[in-house]
Amino acid sequence: MNLSKFKNKHFLALVGNLVISGFSVLTIALLYRVLSKNDMGIWFFFLTISGLADAIRNGFLTTATVKFYAGTTKERGNAVLGSVWYLAIALTFGIALLSFVVLALSRVIHSEQLLIVLQWLGITFITSLPFSVTFWILIAEEDYLKILGLRFINSGGMIATIAVLALLHNASLQNILLVNVATNVVTSLVAVVLGYSKINRLSFKTKALVREMTHFGKYSLSTNMSANLLSTVNTFLITFMLGPATLAIYNAPQRLMEIVEIPLRSFVGTGMSAMATAYNNNNMYHLVHVTKKYAGMLCLAFVPIIIIVLFGADYAVLLLGGGKYAGTEAANILRMLIVVSFLYPIDRFNGVTLDIIQQQKVNFYKVLVMLATNVPVTYFGILLLQNIWGAAIAIPFTTLAGLLFGYYHLRKHIDYTIGGIFKTGFVESRNLFFEKVLPKLPFKKARLS
Repeated sequence: MNLSKFKNKHFLALVGNLVISGFSVLTIALLYRVLSKNDMGIWFFFLTISGLADAIRNGFLTTATVKFYAGTTKERGNAVLGSVWYLAIALTFGIALLSFVVLALSRVIHSEQLLIVLQWLGITFITSLPFSVTFWILIAEEDYLKILGLRFINSGGMIATIAVLALLHNASLQNILLVNVATNVVTSLVAVVLGYSKINRLSFKTKALVREMTHFGKYSLSTNMSANLLSTVNTFLITFMLGPATLAIYNAPQRLMEIVEIPLRSFVGTGMSAMATAYNNNNMYHLVHVTKKYAGMLCLAFVPIIIIVLFGADYAVLLLGGGKYAGTEAANILRMLIVVSFLYPIDRFNGVTLDIIQQQKVNFYKVLVMLATNVPVTYFGILLLQNIWGAAIAIPFTTLAGLLFGYYHLRKHIDYTIGGIFKTGFVESRNLFFEKVLPKLPFKKARLS
């Protein structure tokens, strides 16, 4: 049996995202059944705020790590990794300190969910630092097998421990938060002990690289933050205007959108390193080709997924959330989200490409445009409708606003059109099918024999 195909970076990246997303969905499905709607809403509120903190750190340094580290010399690579670690530590403890300071002023906070977030955010963020930096390095090195192993430890350990707590009828919200920290500690220790984290390169940092990466990161931050920031705004508005229980319903279709986020994250992860290498070698033709190829192939691949979800949304919500969430607005919101997802690949690769060609400032303005669209539509939508649809209706308008803004500015720098995306995606998909898939089908082999 030929095992080489299982070492393909695209395959390993996809499997890695399948693992993390699969475990995430299983964990959420389990929690939906053991926690009340109110506690489930608070858990989602915590995930949103901690996700925003992660987005700040990842957005500031993930693309920067890949861009400055991929394909560089050993000497410069050590300096890059040292600078990455220095910035990651400073940013992590800065955000953690802020959460502790706000917690110290908790007498003026009368929100249960906000207090819980402040109690657990700092320690959760600190314990995830080593394996987060490790992931950035491994993405730049395109070592997706090690990423897969670490994700098994982190996500697998989380769901296994929660399952045991559920069997013992001890799966309280506080215990779930404690398990989250414990799995972070174990994963980070493994990354450091096995040498994957390269934390020993910290002494190689340089002031020049720290300044350069800071300048780059402050704008590339916007690409990674856009979805999280918009999600955070919606979470706050829903939580404080409609309550945590409503947030639990709203998040069911959001979690089910992993069906498109899995391949999207995989293609962005593998494509970003190829694009960075092409840009660093002044090969703009290949950079543009990768952008159009990945975005176009994903758009076409999403079509059958969209059709299946449109017909099966009710069953998907029932399977994830159980009977408590059947018959709610969750299924129809999922249908709307899956249709909008057809635009996600173009929007995501617009942002990544702008980062790679050092137009991070455009991405920052793009986030401002999306926020300017999302916040008023969501707020007045909830105010007028007094239900989840008030927030949901903002999603297509926000997505379209961000896509058009990014596309308009990207065309100023590269030869790039919507038609070119679909044309390249179709050609590459056809070539993949006839050259890689069709020859391996059983009926084809039987016909040849």
